[in-house]
Amino acid sequence: MHNPKVNIDTDLVRRLVEVQFPKWRHLPVSPVAFGGWDNRTFHLGDEMTVRLPSAAHYALQVEKEHRWLPLFAPLLPLPIPVPLAMGEPADGYPWHWSVYRWIEGETAKTGHIADLRAFALTLAEFLVALRRIDPTGGPGPGQHNFYRGGPLTVYDGEARQAIAALEGEIDAQAATIVWEAALDATWHGSPVWFHGDVASGNLLVKDGRLSAVIDFGTSGVGDPSCDLAIAWTFFEGESRETFRSAIAVDDATWARGRGWTLWKALITAAGRIDVNPAEIERARRVIDEVLADHEHWA
Repeated sequence: MHNPKVNIDTDLVRRLVEVQFPKWRHLPVSPVAFGGWDNRTFHLGDEMTVRLPSAAHYALQVEKEHRWLPLFAPLLPLPIPVPLAMGEPADGYPWHWSVYRWIEGETAKTGHIADLRAFALTLAEFLVALRRIDPTGGPGPGQHNFYRGGPLTVYDGEARQAIAALEGEIDAQAATIVWEAALDATWHGSPVWFHGDVASGNLLVKDGRLSAVIDFGTSGVGDPSCDLAIAWTFFEGESRETFRSAIAVDDATWARGRGWTLWKALITAAGRIDVNPAEIERARRVIDEVLADHEHWA
């Protein structure tokens, strides 16, 4: 199905809020510093944000967050987004959208973090707590989260095509070995909750510490190995070792985590995702980190 192109700007948000939530019509609307790719985010006054999916496949995530995040919040050791209202399609905008309470904090950058090992430990503890939440009725892998929580085989073709496209630019043989090791590390566990996109942009820092985890759009119930990607995209050395120890997963789950990380880095480096040159270079560094980690633990 063709996804319509939608111009999401402050004027649209202002009109949607004015009609659907007139009690907030007096509040100013302004874009946040980084509005994200999957969704566009805007300040609504000083204490709220408006979040609008940018395409149909992201719109599937709205009702999921409204259903589950209020149940998660009291069971987790860090703040998460609080849904306040769900908007309806209107005024040329075709999907449901959300109003959330604003959470203070800066997106995670190493320069903002006082102790990266403590940060890794806190994040691991959060993810362990998330895995302990009762998964009954939770959404399994599917279009709503791009099949995270399911088997890596769904991306086997993409990964191998990207490896072939990067021949001569990366160690294609080593990448194939790591990818096949991830495929062979079959998951046999019981389904658990996972976040689905544990990336620096979804981790907030305040006073040098991890202060909140946001954007549960790709969350679901299944294999939690996709949540390990942060080990190679953000941590290194001692902080990665701290994270691995605290997250308490077996070698097979760690191998699948490498697989999820490698797949995303491969398709980014191969130009299958529309990103800037800096992101492509970063993806190549992540590939190197994943391959070196496999070699270290093999």
